[in-house]
Amino acid sequence: MLIRVAFKNLMRNPRRTATVLLTVAMGSGSLFLFHGFNAGIMNQYLENTVHSRYGHGQIQTSGYRETVYEKPWEHWITDWESLKNRISKVEGVTHLFPRVEFFALLTNGKITVSGRGQGVDGVQESQFFTTLNVEQGATLSDQPDGILLGKGLARALDVKIGDRVTVLGNTIYGSMNAADLTVVGVFHTGSKDFDDVVFRIPLQQAHTLLDTDRLESVALGLASVGDWAKVEAVVKAEFPTLEATPFAVLDKVYYQHSVDWLGSQFAIIQLIILAVVVLGIFNTVSTSVLERKQEIGNLRANGESSIQIMQLLSWEGVALGVLGAAFGILLAFFLNATLLRNGILMPPAPGITRQFHVLIEFQWSMAIGAFLMGAFSAMAGTVLAGLRVAKMPIGEALRSV
Repeated sequence: MLIRVAFKNLMRNPRRTATVLLTVAMGSGSLFLFHGFNAGIMNQYLENTVHSRYGHGQIQTSGYRETVYEKPWEHWITDWESLKNRISKVEGVTHLFPRVEFFALLTNGKITVSGRGQGVDGVQESQFFTTLNVEQGATLSDQPDGILLGKGLARALDVKIGDRVTVLGNTIYGSMNAADLTVVGVFHTGSKDFDDVVFRIPLQQAHTLLDTDRLESVALGLASVGDWAKVEAVVKAEFPTLEATPFAVLDKVYYQHSVDWLGSQFAIIQLIILAVVVLGIFNTVSTSVLERKQEIGNLRANGESSIQIMQLLSWEGVALGVLGAAFGILLAFFLNATLLRNGILMPPAPGITRQFHVLIEFQWSMAIGAFLMGAFSAMAGTVLAGLRVAKMPIGEALRSV
């Protein structure tokens, strides 16, 4: 009975009800959109790190990453085939990328600059590293004598697609060696320190240049970030001389520090938005109840008890909160599917030199949180304002304007 009367009361004054519903909807929807925006930025950082440089992590010999060796190649991976056969069978592993890194000189015959080379399996890496952002030419794939240059390195050498570049380096035995390669593309990751010095060549060319068949590291591509624990467990149990390191540790400065900093900043902004939203909903709902002093006074005069009035107002608050919050969540989904379907173009973020689109990425946990916040705020505002009115003397309530 009370529930039916509560809904009739809401329909009796559609303007006031619509105002409260819109306030709750805007508050819940705004908080939901902000959560989705935060998730989109965090995932953009993750995607840029995973699919441009490190994969989901890499395997190296134990202690290699944190130790400086006079002859680092003596600590490289030797048994690549057995490692590949075992790790490729781990659930969630989709790609394996054998690599070697080395320092070398690059020259076009007139200009000579130093760079950091990466010998990679071009065919495999071209399928996974999709945010490498090749802005000229093509990515390194099956070209046997191709070289892919970072944007800053290509500018320093003053070369274009199709030009010849000679890579000069030392073999592991100390003698000089060279490789004549053709520029197939120019890339940029958004990280200036990386783009100014790095170049990529086929793994076979790197092995020939260094005169070795060892691997410095093996990067991995996984079905999801959550699969990394399985890889780590297998490496620890079956390859005691190796260690697996996730991408967040490998790129602590760019990825982890940026995510931690943004997370703290967003937490403060979220608290401010939450406070404004809750107070706005609370104020609107409370005002709508206080405007009904005469109505509540008449109910009291007709014999309704304070408890019955509070029950009636509580059901109205629940209805306003649930309907308003649900409408706000649906409105946020609608906006994301229409006006925001291509994301929001953002200026360069910390550690990035290019603009990027942030997609609003919703999660059900966010929807539940925003819904509960809106519903609870509306109900709390109704109950607290109702308590104040229900306790007023009947005569004072009837004389209210």
